[in-house]
Amino acid sequence: MTLRPFVPWPDKRLRTAAAPVDEITDEIHALWADMVETMDAMPGVGLAAPQIGVMLQVAVVDATPDRSRRILLANPTVLMASDEVEAGTEASPNLPGVHAEIVRPKAVTVRFLNAQGVIDRRDFEGLEARSAQHQIDHLAGRMYFDNLGRVKRDMLIRRARKLR
Repeated sequence: MTLRPFVPWPDKRLRTAAAPVDEITDEIHALWADMVETMDAMPGVGLAAPQIGVMLQVAVVDATPDRSRRILLANPTVLMASDEVEAGTEASPNLPGVHAEIVRPKAVTVRFLNAQGVIDRRDFEGLEARSAQHQIDHLAGRMYFDNLGRVKRDMLIRRARKLR
C-alpha cells in the first residue's frame, strides 16, 4: 500500500469525467488499498481516484469513526435519492483550507461494482450518503463547490487562492 499525493486544484483532471472500470483486477484492488491508506491519512470520509490523478471510476467511502465499514466502489451511480435533504460541511484535500455548506439528499441508493466484480446496490444515509455523492461527483469531473451558487462558489475559490 502506498500513500498517494493529491492532485491540486485547478488541475484539469479534477474537471474530467473518469473512465468506467471494465472488470475488477488486481490493479483495481491495489488502487483501492492505496486509496484506503490515503483516505485514512486525511480527515475525510471518502476518496475518488481522480483526486489522486487516476482517471478511473473508483472510489472508497468509510464514514465510521473507527474506519470499520470500508465500502469499495467501481462505476458507482445514484439510482434513487430521497426527497429529504440536509446541509453539511464539505471540503476537499485537492483545494485545502476551504469548505462550504452543501445541501444534498439525506439518503441515496447507489449501484456499483463491488470488490468481487459483482454489480451491487446499497442504501446510504447521513454522512455516508453525503460522502458517496461527493465521490460520485468527483468521478464525473465535478467538485463539491459546483453545488453552490455562482457568488458563493467564486468567493470560495478566491479564498482558496489566497491561502496558496
